Amino acid sequence: MTTATAGSPGPSPRTVTPTVETVLAFVNTRADGAGRRELFADGDSFAAWLAERDEFGGETVVTDADAAAARELRDALVTLLLAHSGDEESRGEPLLRAEQHLRRVGPLYPLATVVTADGVGLTSPQAGAPRVFGTVLAAVTAFAGTGDWARIKACRNPPCHFGFLDRTRNGGGLYCSTGCGSQVSMRKHRRRLRETTATPSGAAAPPEV
Repeated sequence: MTTATAGSPGPSPRTVTPTVETVLAFVNTRADGAGRRELFADGDSFAAWLAERDEFGGETVVTDADAAAARELRDALVTLLLAHSGDEESRGEPLLRAEQHLRRVGPLYPLATVVTADGVGLTSPQAGAPRVFGTVLAAVTAFAGTGDWARIKACRNPPCHFGFLDRTRNGGGLYCSTGCGSQVSMRKHRRRLRETTATPSGAAAPPEV
């Protein structure tokens, strides 16, 4: 259950709370060029991942169709997190499709409000894969309520796109690590060198496409 404690100050936007951990655990299951493997490839791999995650209910019976639904939900969320990082390729049509998908699936995984003397929380009343997806949406909803939703980002270094919490003071972080930032800077430097070498002295560089 995702809970907000009554009467207590909100956490710092630079604090990795259990809510943030839930969101990042789910989105950081993609294969990428850095050697990470796809953890939602099929029902068996999805079930193996869930068995190690108590926040999602632990061991759960899921199917290949559930794994496909998990990939769709995850990839829609990653597109939003890339938009938080200012990634141009994620904006426009990709972002529109991601938001439309999240609007479609939201009603499929309703949330229940749990009120106690210590606070108010959101939980999923469903079982199986729907409980998993509801738990993710509950965590997103709870964190967005803090006003810091835009601080959960996806790394702009392709093909990394690893989800992270931006802990910078001004919320201007773009990369999950200094290594990814350095890779992007190096690629830009090499591109400038190639353009300089390919452009005759005194001639204007060709426009980028």
